[in-house]
Amino acid sequence: MARGVGAGLRGFEIGGKVKRMSVHIRSNRGRTTLLRKEDAKPEWFVVDADAQIVGRLATRLATVLMGKHKPEYTPHVDSGDFVIVLNAERVRFTGKSLSHPEHPNFTVKFAKKVYERYTGYPGGRRFASGTQMLAAHPERIITEAVRRMLPKNKLGRNMLKKLKVYAGAEHPHQSQQPQKLPDHLMPS
Repeated sequence: MARGVGAGLRGFEIGGKVKRMSVHIRSNRGRTTLLRKEDAKPEWFVVDADAQIVGRLATRLATVLMGKHKPEYTPHVDSGDFVIVLNAERVRFTGKSLSHPEHPNFTVKFAKKVYERYTGYPGGRRFASGTQMLAAHPERIITEAVRRMLPKNKLGRNMLKKLKVYAGAEHPHQSQQPQKLPDHLMPS
């Protein structure tokens, strides 16, 4: 019968004799860095979404917003960076191409895509196709894709506030001196 159920025991009883085995437990004390909220120093990055595939771009943006690209990533701390996305009206989906008068990268998947929201009132479920969303609010296409990839709690909502999406090529955040997102964080 095995006696070595708890940690710290150094042997097992086999056939009435205690067989010794060495157990080396290494402690991570002092080596694991846990970032505190007040120690997080967010940076600002700018991304051009022109001709980028929505899902692949959204996964990279979610990674940067969560801070998983940093060595001091801590799951319970908002250690991510600010991201500015430009040209959101020119993103694309994968799939067979369709002709569209205003969008050069329009696909079948874009036309079939359905966005759903809820107003908060009874019977307030609203639907919008990808074409309608592109015409009315092109920045919501990227925002919704990224939102669904972030944690579904208060921390995720705060992370999403650090995403700034603009339909055109201009943004009002020049005073933050945003840098171009490094190539290793961009979708290939």
